[in-house]
Amino acid sequence: MSLFVSHGAPTFALEPGLAGPALTELGKRLNRPKAVLVVSPHWMTREIRVGVSGTPETIHDFRGFPSELYNLQYPASGHPELARTALALLEAGGWSAKADETRGLDHGAWVPMMHLFPDHSVPVFQVSMPANLEPESAWQLGQTLQPLEHAGVLIIGSGSLTHNLYEVRWGDPNASGYARDFTNWVRANVQAGDHQQLIATLKKAPHALRAHPTSEHFLPLLVAAGAAGEQQPGVLIDGGIEHGVLAMDAFVFQHPA
Repeated sequence: MSLFVSHGAPTFALEPGLAGPALTELGKRLNRPKAVLVVSPHWMTREIRVGVSGTPETIHDFRGFPSELYNLQYPASGHPELARTALALLEAGGWSAKADETRGLDHGAWVPMMHLFPDHSVPVFQVSMPANLEPESAWQLGQTLQPLEHAGVLIIGSGSLTHNLYEVRWGDPNASGYARDFTNWVRANVQAGDHQQLIATLKKAPHALRAHPTSEHFLPLLVAAGAAGEQQPGVLIDGGIEHGVLAMDAFVFQHPA
């Protein structure tokens, strides 16, 4: 199984909206994984890095938010053994990758994890996004990581189904229409298991450039879908739209038996 989550703004940790309770309910229904692997756009590197720390810190990688947000901690342990298994898979798959023994969890990881597993009882580690990642290679990255499922790892791509921060800042009252059009296009192709259309989303979907002026928050969806394999439909978790333009949907991809 793999999962795409929209982590929205950092305030998602304090303002769960529709998406937070839905992720908490999902966490209760899931078979408890041995570890969670998170790919987040808030850790981008030239070459892939894998966090192998046994005690990853909670990184508050944002500015200008309420003080209580900076007091939040997500003290989950890491899983060095499974992280190094991920590293070996990446190297065997032809990716240039190295271990990182000090990296903690950025907000793209710990904020959604606060809702999914609020008791921080499941180990978490991150795999960075290479800076040159593109839609096709994001899909391939997910496929490379897919065997981790058999070791009990839940693969999560954490991004945002729409991510135009300029419009969040200015609060365009007419923006939600385009966000819904883009969201509906993605939903339809995820639920149909049409991975070729998903890979082409940023070229074909309505309002794609407006929904994603840059691609880094969309690519984790392709990592999660790639980890599920071709023609595997995703199940929608409706997260609504926050701040007028941030679509908060999640998708669960279930491997065939």
